[in-house]
Amino acid sequence: MNTKPITPVHPAGTAPDAPPGADAWKTHPFLRDLNPDLLRQVAACAMPTAFKAEELIFREGEMANRFYLVIAGRVQLEAEATDRPGVPVDYIGEGDVLGWSWMFPPYTWNFTARAVVPVRAIFFYGTWLREQCEADPVLGYELMKRTTAVVIRRLQATRQQLVRTAARSVPD
Repeated sequence: MNTKPITPVHPAGTAPDAPPGADAWKTHPFLRDLNPDLLRQVAACAMPTAFKAEELIFREGEMANRFYLVIAGRVQLEAEATDRPGVPVDYIGEGDVLGWSWMFPPYTWNFTARAVVPVRAIFFYGTWLREQCEADPVLGYELMKRTTAVVIRRLQATRQQLVRTAARSVPD
């Protein structure tokens, strides 16, 4: 398994060719109604990025040190399988959050993520944000509530996938 972290398209602090709608993170559902002071803290580690169709974004088991707010495109989440290609578990797109493992020990990805079509997203340094959450419990609690909601949605999507798979394997 490759454990080399995947680097974003633009190095930290630079975005010479910011994609259209690079400010879309300000109104992204994940950050909706966030206190302006907390929003400024989160914005300190935000950066526009993009992925090409079929590009691997991160791999299950690798270090989880980032997350993304999806602005446009579609991402497939896959569960790793030893004897075949990853099994699709869920698809996420515009308005969704990609990655929650940065918030919870052991800070490794629970799924593999791959762009299905070109994706525009906002990259956030999860490790830095986690440190900010430790220093500012108000920020930490707010991000924990929002991230936990993402985890619950993913869990429900995975459960639905299991139900569909089980229904297909029941003989008539």
